Amino acid sequence: MKNIIIKKMGILERLRIMEELWNSILYEGSEIETPEWHREIVKERKRKMENGKAEFISIDKLKAMRK
Repeated sequence: MKNIIIKKMGILERLRIMEELWNSILYEGSEIETPEWHREIVKERKRKMENGKAEFISIDKLKAMRK
């Protein structure tokens, strides 16, 4: 699907398509292997949470940072 077509869709339509895509992958029966780099990030974040050094921000702050 071309990006131009996607941008012309409303957000609800795009979300429905994303849900359909996710469901088609989820119920296919094949597993996707988690890459090692991702496992390391999760381990590090868990360590920070357990040590009380994790920083949490609001969704509004996150959105502002992404602009």
